[in-house]
Amino acid sequence: MDKKSIYGLNLEQLASWLVEHGHKKSRASRIWESLYRQRAKDFAEMTGVNGETVQLLSEHFVFQTMDEHVKQESADGTIKFLFRLKDGNLIETVLMRQKYGLSVCVTTQVGCNIGCSFCASGLLAKSRDLSSGEIVEQIMKVQHHLDGLGLGQRVSHVVVMGIGEPFDNFTNLLNFLTIIKDHKGLAIAGKGITVSTSGLADKIREFADANMQVNLAISLHAPNNELRTRIMKINRAIPIEKLMPAIDYYLEKTNRRITLEYILLKDVNDRQEHALELAELIGNRRQMANVNLIPYNPVDEHSQYQRSERESVRAFFDTLKKQGVSVSTRLEHGVDIDAACGQLRSKQIQKAKGGASPSGVAAG
Repeated sequence: MDKKSIYGLNLEQLASWLVEHGHKKSRASRIWESLYRQRAKDFAEMTGVNGETVQLLSEHFVFQTMDEHVKQESADGTIKFLFRLKDGNLIETVLMRQKYGLSVCVTTQVGCNIGCSFCASGLLAKSRDLSSGEIVEQIMKVQHHLDGLGLGQRVSHVVVMGIGEPFDNFTNLLNFLTIIKDHKGLAIAGKGITVSTSGLADKIREFADANMQVNLAISLHAPNNELRTRIMKINRAIPIEKLMPAIDYYLEKTNRRITLEYILLKDVNDRQEHALELAELIGNRRQMANVNLIPYNPVDEHSQYQRSERESVRAFFDTLKKQGVSVSTRLEHGVDIDAACGQLRSKQIQKAKGGASPSGVAAG
């Protein structure tokens, strides 16, 4: 029998599963506490759970669906984990130390099919979705690492910005969010969770309807169709005139602010005219949107792009500000350790093949 991750069921699903297997529904809470509060690492450590129940769980589930393959630590405290899955695939997870707490960036797919022309993640096509249990386990691997330091630290923030398009793995994404938000478990607050999408309009609407009460970030990266299609091939299928109404639906349905992500590429999308066009595109959404400007570091396979000059970044920022647009610049993390999305994975796969590897890209 192919055993699934113990982290793949939310509390309600776990309770139903126990009943289906002849056990009391009430035992789900004890199991949940053991997993996420006591943070047992295997079935032998589930001391607060009925022995018969532990035996049943061990027959159907596993704790470990991935092993640490590589770990890189940055001078700024960022840690990049490269995990090897049971099927041999590699995924990345990043721990970032922020002023507001400890944030983990998780991966939702093995590879990515979105194909943004500047991104290292898209260098390797998607081979499969991750299960909700595999996504949760990334958080638990990092939390277990923190527990081992003995400093009482806990993961307080999560960004779903790793390899893959989260909304292309929609059901598992929602289940993952339900699990990590549960107040009886990890209790990660919705305001501390951000999901990033390349702009799947239909899924943005579904996400609004799901009412997950977490933050949403949209990878925009250009103020018009011609430029956005050049940068992001998904714009051919979902152009700006389809994306913006979906954003409007989300804003009206949830009454939650959104982040518009904008990676600055030298002499491509970083001119004042682009900033003015972006402000015009945002229009009357100014009160509900923040533009997050993202620094870029070149990738060998994407040599057509270079990092914008500091003066260009400052001018772009100032132009948006003068137009009444809320704007911030993303802080970079782990620039000395391949902490960018897809970077370490790509290098390791190329290394295994004996080929060349790409250079650094901007940290996610």
